Amino acid sequence: MERVLYVGDPDHPDFDLTRSQSSGFGAMISFYTDTAARAERVLERVEVITFAESLGGVESLVTYPAIQTHGSVPAPTRERLGITDTLLRLSVGIEDAADLIADLEQALA
Repeated sequence: MERVLYVGDPDHPDFDLTRSQSSGFGAMISFYTDTAARAERVLERVEVITFAESLGGVESLVTYPAIQTHGSVPAPTRERLGITDTLLRLSVGIEDAADLIADLEQALA
């Protein structure tokens, strides 16, 4: 992983604002891989986490914003917003944390 974006990280620019407005930080984590090929391999290799976009479920999902949620946004706009072909978004579900960590480790390897 090249960089992780999580509002619960004290270094995140919106950490203090979120802490003042919320009782927690949520379960959305975005991260950048070093290459688009690695991002695609992660999507192919995850076993516990599902590659899908959804609303309202309790399972962990990983999405690829550049082709899913923001696929219709022009590439220059996506780049300006940081939505590159190396960005993945993880919605953490109710599975065991150790299982999720192991799944991500094997998928990123």
